[in-house]
Amino acid sequence: MHLKTCARTICLALMLGSSAACGAGRAPALPRLQLDPSRVAVVGLSSGAYMAGQAELAYPELFPNAALVAGGPYGCAGGQLQLALTTCMKGVPAADVDALLAKARRRSASGAIGALKDLAGAHVYLLHGRADTTVAPAVAEAAAHFYEKLRDGVPALAGMQVRDDGARDFAHNLPVMAKGADCGTSVAPYLGHCGFDAAGAIFAQMFGRPLHVPAAAARGELRTFDQDALRPGGADAFLAGKGYIYLPPDCASGRPCGLMVAFHGCRQNAQAVGEAFVKGAGFNRWADAYDVAVLYPQTRASFAPLNPQACWDWWGYSGADYDSRHGVQLRWLVNAVRALGLPTGH
Repeated sequence: MHLKTCARTICLALMLGSSAACGAGRAPALPRLQLDPSRVAVVGLSSGAYMAGQAELAYPELFPNAALVAGGPYGCAGGQLQLALTTCMKGVPAADVDALLAKARRRSASGAIGALKDLAGAHVYLLHGRADTTVAPAVAEAAAHFYEKLRDGVPALAGMQVRDDGARDFAHNLPVMAKGADCGTSVAPYLGHCGFDAAGAIFAQMFGRPLHVPAAAARGELRTFDQDALRPGGADAFLAGKGYIYLPPDCASGRPCGLMVAFHGCRQNAQAVGEAFVKGAGFNRWADAYDVAVLYPQTRASFAPLNPQACWDWWGYSGADYDSRHGVQLRWLVNAVRALGLPTGH
């Protein structure tokens, strides 16, 4: 679920071999939906949490709402793998939140990321477990301080809502409602049976009260789609050939709906855990209750660039501009939500 030393990383890459390049034909294109731009959010676990934060800061006009599960502050790694492995995972040395915030403001002023004023009505939810030994609680607390200082330092952002939920006892995983022995460990598929419905809490923080009473099980459609067709300018975004999208019944029928982008963590992509995350994380039944489509983009493992655990890029393997509006994975994301029908203005 997390980055290891370079030696371990290379071994894993050799074990994976070339399987990431294998595929069984092209998936269909994304469907065109009737999306409500006022109900859009990004959520992620671990590297996916960092990716969600990058999407929110790079494109706040598109993704003003974000839920980060076991993730740190925007810009933490600064393009350095060693910093990612230490400060941004173990919290030693501690992240300099003031310096990261100042850099984000400079980048916003230069246009490298979006206008921070667009976060005026943002909902930010930071969920992390006290038993997490992969991404230390102090790292997630640094992310909370980043958002709080961003909000408190700009009068126009007074309406920004930041909730830090860090008093629960779970390890480095996404908690699900059922109970089991894996809550205090971090093992595939990284869905901890903790008796806490993280997906439901995330939807409530992002969108308020549900539109409908949630059912016990999802009733919509889980579809695959062709991720390669969305490459920005044909550039490789280091993603799998196939992604997933969940469509609640009302969204599939053409009625207005919201959108949540759910970023998996390292070693939690479909190549590693099958459909465990896209079916078992708990988002889909809540998506039905809120009339919100869920986009599940998928990374791929690779040896060159060095990313054998299929993490989202939060330290620079895809290029120096990975966490800006020029980053290839973020530009891919804009293409994806544009294809779904979200007005992007780009």
